[in-house]
Amino acid sequence: MAAEDSAPQVFPNRFADAAGPSSTSLDRDRCRCVGHSVATRPATVSFHDDRQDTTSAGWRHLLALIDEAAADGRTVFKPFAEITGPERQQIVTLPPTIAKLNAVKHLVLYGTNLVRIPPEIGAMTNLEIFEPYTSHRLHWYPYELTRCAQLRHSTVSTRVLFGNVKFRPPFPALRPVTSPDDTDLSALAPGVWGADAVRTCSICAGPVDHELHQVWISRQVGTDVLPLLVNACSTACVAALPEPSTGYIPTPHTGGPDIVQPTGKSAF
Repeated sequence: MAAEDSAPQVFPNRFADAAGPSSTSLDRDRCRCVGHSVATRPATVSFHDDRQDTTSAGWRHLLALIDEAAADGRTVFKPFAEITGPERQQIVTLPPTIAKLNAVKHLVLYGTNLVRIPPEIGAMTNLEIFEPYTSHRLHWYPYELTRCAQLRHSTVSTRVLFGNVKFRPPFPALRPVTSPDDTDLSALAPGVWGADAVRTCSICAGPVDHELHQVWISRQVGTDVLPLLVNACSTACVAALPEPSTGYIPTPHTGGPDIVQPTGKSAF
């Protein structure tokens, strides 16, 4: 064997400039929600119930960075590269103001403490590259991400996703139909609903004011098949959903331990 054939390969870290300032304090919370194998996957899972502290320094810093990026029309946005470790731990979702970032083509959310992405990401219509890599508390994404029609490439830690093809962890159980008469859709428990409010339909973008239909669907977005949470205003909108990706649950569903998933590509 030639000497050059035995030399170890060196792979560059393309996220080296996205990790943020080094910190001796904790910058994200540990998460083992879905396990890491068939043997360790749980029988049931639920949404993270973290609520965003909008008075925290990290949240205010992120708001300022978004305003700055919207004002200068930048095409690459790596907000957590500029946020300290303690501040990064304070941020569990993105602000709705990301809707202003319609010039951004490349969004990097590397190594964050995020537990959910707001539906306003669907307004980032020029987004081409989406990289929430090693954000290990992101187990699902909003269906509104499919509105980013230019999105062609993603880098996601797929092992932490609900229903991932590696070992098929379960999905949180959803309530199939909810009336605003029974539940205040403007003040929800994130640990139950995946959001603190639902105002618009994930599919038609109309108001959700008569009933809420929540379903899961697994679809390819960018490079990866993602578990997408749909907040629909009607059965008609649910019926209008496209087919799920091949190899995943073949219809929209409400999750829970009784949902039978296809056999994974590898079981370990």
